[in-house]
Amino acid sequence: MKAKKLLAAVAVALTMSGCSSSVQQIDTHNDQGKAVMGLDYRDFQTAAGEAVASMLQSGALNKRDGGRYVLVISRIINDTMQRIDTDQLIKKIRIDLLQSGRVVVTTAVGLDGPEDRMAMRTRELRQSGEFNQSTVAGKGQMIAPELSLSGKIIQRNIRVSSGTQQVEYYFQLTLTDIGTGLAFWEGESFIGKRGSNKSVSW
Repeated sequence: MKAKKLLAAVAVALTMSGCSSSVQQIDTHNDQGKAVMGLDYRDFQTAAGEAVASMLQSGALNKRDGGRYVLVISRIINDTMQRIDTDQLIKKIRIDLLQSGRVVVTTAVGLDGPEDRMAMRTRELRQSGEFNQSTVAGKGQMIAPELSLSGKIIQRNIRVSSGTQQVEYYFQLTLTDIGTGLAFWEGESFIGKRGSNKSVSW
């Protein structure tokens, strides 16, 4: 009986301590939190921002007729020790490019199939008598991509001293003209971190 009461008291104490732990909201516009050896949201924001700024400044997205290029996302390789979703980088780039007014992104084409499968699935309604055919997407309306964005995220770990390590991250991106196969733009963002060998980067 005493053992049960003791376990109950421990459970209550653990619950109380869990409730009393402080949680702070991150101010993403002025984050004073300590840097980490791995990649965090600040690193992706930095790399994406540098890539978009470089693309826009290079003139590679200035279409002759003043219109907008149609961009498709190709393979972004994660060559780091971390299990990261490369969409964390690409989504930021896509948002910024769309807001620039120079690019639109197709979600109907992708290396592993369309990002948004609904664009093709709704075309199956052409044979259905349940739908007003004038509201169903017709043939020849989809726009093929003109540019493709591909890249790689590379990590290198370097031992600086017996107690210090350096971790280097390279964000490499290439913008290719699909019609000619020529690279319109290439960019690389570097993020380096130096800290204790006890810190992990994965």
